[in-house]
Amino acid sequence: MRDASCAYTVFMNSICVPMLGSAQAGFPSPAEDLQEQAIDLTRLLVTHPQATYLVRARGASMVEAGIFDNDLMVVNRAIRPRHQHIVVAVVDGEFTIKMLYQRQGRTKLKAANPTYGDITPKEGQTLEIWGVVTAAIRQFKP
Repeated sequence: MRDASCAYTVFMNSICVPMLGSAQAGFPSPAEDLQEQAIDLTRLLVTHPQATYLVRARGASMVEAGIFDNDLMVVNRAIRPRHQHIVVAVVDGEFTIKMLYQRQGRTKLKAANPTYGDITPKEGQTLEIWGVVTAAIRQFKP
């Protein structure tokens, strides 16, 4: 049964869509196991509304982390970046999405694709961790 107060409506910067539970990616699951409920995408993806942005990924440097060209990243600037977070960083004025490496006083940005090198800040180079990636949204062509 669809929650009429939430289904496909935008209300106070939220959008709710029906959710049918889960579905097997391997062998099929009986349809009666799926129970419809409403899920608020904003509540699920945005924990700090004033500090959350969408950033489109470009390139293939993060494919082994499940981030592909043209995916939308949900980026939260209120989260303190830590070792192994996927982050949006600004290196010499250019935005990049990489995994943050912070160990033994060293900081570098690691790609999740072996064909791309790490970014290790050099003397005089500017590096700012702009925000932490909390979700990736991939759209498929119908």
